[in-house]
Amino acid sequence: MVIKNVSLETVCGITSRLPETDKPEIAFAGKSNVGKSSLINGLMNRKALARTSSQPGKTQTINFYNINDAMYLVDLPGYGYAKAPQREKEKWGKMIERYLHTSRQLKAIFLLIDIRHEPSANDRQMYEWISYQGFEPIIIATKLDKISRSQIQKQLKLIRTGLKVKPGTRILPFSALNKQGREEIWQLMDELIAGEPQEMTENLNEE
Repeated sequence: MVIKNVSLETVCGITSRLPETDKPEIAFAGKSNVGKSSLINGLMNRKALARTSSQPGKTQTINFYNINDAMYLVDLPGYGYAKAPQREKEKWGKMIERYLHTSRQLKAIFLLIDIRHEPSANDRQMYEWISYQGFEPIIIATKLDKISRSQIQKQLKLIRTGLKVKPGTRILPFSALNKQGREEIWQLMDELIAGEPQEMTENLNEE
């Protein structure tokens, strides 16, 4: 997709009413500090559309980005932020659950996992929870530039086994630094929005 215009159209807090949109939605979920804002900026070819921060737990709202007036990219609150009060965590969880249950336009959920580490208990819980809600999470393995090429296959296997992903689950490695994986993610999103059948084979990035 050629990005002609993009804007942060709606920001929903814990008590906000979720918008009823008339365009396809693609949601992004991930642990705090996994690189979600950097991914969104990379996909949009913008430097500061989504605010990045070294401080975990920065995104505490559901943000709707309008792309070309044709689709919405939906940024969900980061999870697993240890310093957040338990009550806040529960509210964020309920907010995400409310969105998943009420959105009529949601086509897919991308779950971001740091490629450098084995999936955490929070990652596993989120994967299982999204699956329980009736969606098949698509995995984006972030921070690809932080490891060597020789480590990629080993780390992707660690993600597959750590999450116990379903057969056919897509895993797309991505680097916010050099945008590696950007085109693959966009191609998949275009297919999802168009409703075209997608090959359910893992992108193992065997270059």
